[in-house]
Amino acid sequence: MSQAINQPLSEPSYAPTMTLAMAQQRAQFINAIRQFFTNRQVLEVQTPLLSQAGNTDTFLQSVAAQVTYQDKPCTYYLHTSPEFSMKRLLASWQVPIYQICPVFRDNEIGVRHNIEFTMLEWYQPNYSLDNMAAELGELLEKLYGYPIVMSHYRYIDAFMDFVGIHPLTASLSALQAVAEDKGLTGFDFNADASSSDNSDENRRQSWLDLLFSHAVEPNLGHDLPTLIIEYPPATAALAKTDFDKDGNKVAKRFELYINGIEIANAYDELADGQALRARFEQDNLLRQRHDLPQMPIDEHLLAASDDLIPCSGIAVGIDRLLMVITGVKSLEKVIPFPSGLA
Repeated sequence: MSQAINQPLSEPSYAPTMTLAMAQQRAQFINAIRQFFTNRQVLEVQTPLLSQAGNTDTFLQSVAAQVTYQDKPCTYYLHTSPEFSMKRLLASWQVPIYQICPVFRDNEIGVRHNIEFTMLEWYQPNYSLDNMAAELGELLEKLYGYPIVMSHYRYIDAFMDFVGIHPLTASLSALQAVAEDKGLTGFDFNADASSSDNSDENRRQSWLDLLFSHAVEPNLGHDLPTLIIEYPPATAALAKTDFDKDGNKVAKRFELYINGIEIANAYDELADGQALRARFEQDNLLRQRHDLPQMPIDEHLLAASDDLIPCSGIAVGIDRLLMVITGVKSLEKVIPFPSGLA
C-alpha cells in the first residue's frame, strides 16, 4: 500500500499531523475564546454550513454539494464564511453574536491554507471599526497571556513603503511594470477588461492585489501585530466606503497581520441591499470573464441588509492564529487531518 500524502514513514497511515499536546493546547485556546465572549455577554450562535446561495467573490471558490431536497436534486454550497447567515440573525435579533465553525474554500492548499479550516466570526451592534479593533486587541491579550500593542498602517503607506508607488494614482502600465520588475510575471488580467465602466478599476485592483500579497504582506506584523487600514474601494466587498484624510475614497475595513500572515478581516458593515446586489452582480460578471461559475445571490441576505442596524463584524482564522501564537510554521501542525489526509 502506498504511503499517504505527507505522512512520515514512521507513522501509520491513519495518524494525525497534530500532536496530542497541540490538540490539548487547541482545546484550551478555543475554550478561552468562548470564555472571552461569555464574559462580554456575546451570544454564541450556530448557522448552517450548507446554503442555496454562494459567495460571488471572484477569487473565493465555493465547494459545491449535490443534495436532494423534497425529492429533487439541487446544488448547495458549503459556506466560505458564516457571514451571510449571521447577518440574518443580527438583523432579526439585534444583539452581539459570535460563531466558531468550519468554513470551506475550494483549491486552497499550502502551509497556510486548507480547503476546510476553522473561523471565528463576531458582530457588534453600534461598534465602529475602532471599537472592533480595540476588542480584537483585548482578545489577543487573552490568548497571548500578556498585553498586546497593535500598530495601525494605512494601505497606501504600506504600499508606497514596500512597492514604491502610490496604489491609487499609479497607472495600470506602471503597476504591471513594477510587478514584472519584482519577478511577478505570467499574469494576464485582460480578462477583467470589457466595455464596463468598472473594467479599469477591476484590472487595477488585480495588479494591486498581486503586488500587495507578494511584496507587502510578507513584511507585515513582525515587530507588532499590524492592522492595515483604509483599503482601496474596490476591496470593500460587504463594507461601507468613506474618504481618508487626503480625500481618497477608501473601504471601511481593516486586516490584521502577524508575522507576515493575514489573521483577521473586519468591516464596518454595509446595510444597503441594493448596493450589495450591484456588487454581487458585478462579481458575477467578473466570474464569467474568468470562466468561473455564476454564483446564486443570497436574496435573504439582501433583504436582511436593509434592516441591519449599524455594526461592525470581523472574521478571524483560528488555525492561523494558533499557528502564530504557538510558533509552528505549517497549518497541518494545528489541525489533525489536512485535506490531503482527510
